[in-house]
Amino acid sequence: MKEVDSINTQIDHVKGRVENALALAKNLGADNAEVALSRQQGLSVNTRMGEVENVEFTNDGALGITVYKDGRKGSASTADLSEEALNNAVKAAVDIAKYTSVDDCSGLADKDRLAMTPVELELYHPKALTTEEAIDIAKQCEDAALASDARITNSDGATLASFEGFKVYGNSHGQLVGYPSTRHSLSCVSIASDGDDMQRDYAYTVNRDFAQLDAPELVGQQAASEVISRLHAEKISTQKVPVMFRADIANTIFGHFIAAISGGNLYRKSSFLLDALGQPIFPEHLTISERPHLTKALASSSFDAEGVETVDREIISQGQLETYLLTSYSARKLGLQTTGHAGGIHNWLVTANGGDFDAMLKQLGTGLLVTELMGQGVNVVTGDYSRGAAGFWVENGKIAYPVSEITIAGKLQDMFKGIVSIGKDTDMRGSIRTGSLLIEEMQIAGN
Repeated sequence: MKEVDSINTQIDHVKGRVENALALAKNLGADNAEVALSRQQGLSVNTRMGEVENVEFTNDGALGITVYKDGRKGSASTADLSEEALNNAVKAAVDIAKYTSVDDCSGLADKDRLAMTPVELELYHPKALTTEEAIDIAKQCEDAALASDARITNSDGATLASFEGFKVYGNSHGQLVGYPSTRHSLSCVSIASDGDDMQRDYAYTVNRDFAQLDAPELVGQQAASEVISRLHAEKISTQKVPVMFRADIANTIFGHFIAAISGGNLYRKSSFLLDALGQPIFPEHLTISERPHLTKALASSSFDAEGVETVDREIISQGQLETYLLTSYSARKLGLQTTGHAGGIHNWLVTANGGDFDAMLKQLGTGLLVTELMGQGVNVVTGDYSRGAAGFWVENGKIAYPVSEITIAGKLQDMFKGIVSIGKDTDMRGSIRTGSLLIEEMQIAGN
C-alpha cells in the first residue's frame, strides 16, 4: 500500500533524527535521555446552515527531550523539527538539568519493562479526501438534521475531521520504536425551538477507519432526535431516587475512578482510594479489564509514553481493586512497579450484567436518566460528587418527560458500591467501553 510505505519511510527518517538527538545528549554529558516526537497532518471542515464556515489544514509536529544527569532532570521541547532546532533543544535540556534538584525517583523506565519490538495493532487507515468531498459529507450530515423536523430551526454546524500521523519514541536504553495512526470523526450540533423554548444537542461518530464511521445522514438524524427530545424540559423536586447514566456519559464515573487510582494522586496522598489495593471498591458483579492490543481501537497502544510495554490486565475483578495506574516515577515513589500507564489508560472493558437500554430503563423503574453533565464539582481527595445535570424523568420503566436545571450529588465511594447494573448498550467511541450505568440511589436537588 503506497500510503503505508510513505508513512513508514517518514518514521524511519524520524528515528534517525531521534538517534542523533540521543547521541548528542550523551556527548554533552547526560547519563540517560529519552526523546518523543510526533507528527500529524490532516483536514478539518465545518459547515453551518449550508455554508462553509471553516477549512483547516494541519501539518505540524513536536519533539520533547528529557535528560538525566546525576539524579537531576532537564526537559525541553520544540515544534521546529529542523536539525538546528533539535540540537538546540538537546543543549537546553542538558543545561536545565544542571540546576534542578536531585530526585532519586526520576529516570528512564527499567529496561526490562520496555517494548523493544511492539506488536502491530492496525491503527493506520488513511483516507484520501479532497476539500470538496469533506465539505459535501459535512453538508449531508447537517442537511439531514435540518430536514428531520420542522422544529430544527438552526444549527451550530457539522464538522468532518480526518487526521493521520505517527509517534516515535527512543531512549538511551537502546529502545527506538514508532507507529502510525489515523483518527476520523464527524459531528453535528442541532438547535430546536418550539414556542419560547430552545434547546441544543449533538451527535458524533469517530473511528480509526473512515469506512467504519456512521453515515452522515444517520449522524444528522441522531443530532436532531437528541435535541427534539429535550424540548420543554421540566424541573423536578428535591429527592433521593435511582439514577441511570446513559452509556455515552457513564464513562465519566469511571473517569473519576481513574483519577483516584492514578499514581500521582496516590503518592501525594490526594485520593480517597489510598491503600485500597485488594479492597472491594465496586459490587461483585463488576469487572474492568484493560486490553491495550485490540486492533483498530481508539485507545490501543503497544507501549506507553515512557516506552513501557502495555499488557492485558484486570483493573477490577469481582469488585476488587487489582492494580493502581502507575508511571515509572509514581511507582518508585510508592515502592512499586510501573504499570505502563504513562499517558493514560488503554481500552477499558466494563462487564455488563444488565440488558439493553430499554431493559435498563425498566430496571430503573422510577427515577432519573442522566444524558448530560455540567460543571466540575468532583473532589478526588474526599470523593464528594456534585454536578449539574439534565436528562429525563422515568416512570414505570418509560421515559416520561425531559428534565433540566438539576444537581445530582453523592460520595463516589457510595456511588461505586451502589452500582446496581451495567447495560449491554456499550458505547465504543472512547477509551472506556461501558454501557448505561444504574446507581441504586442519589440525591437530586431540584425545585
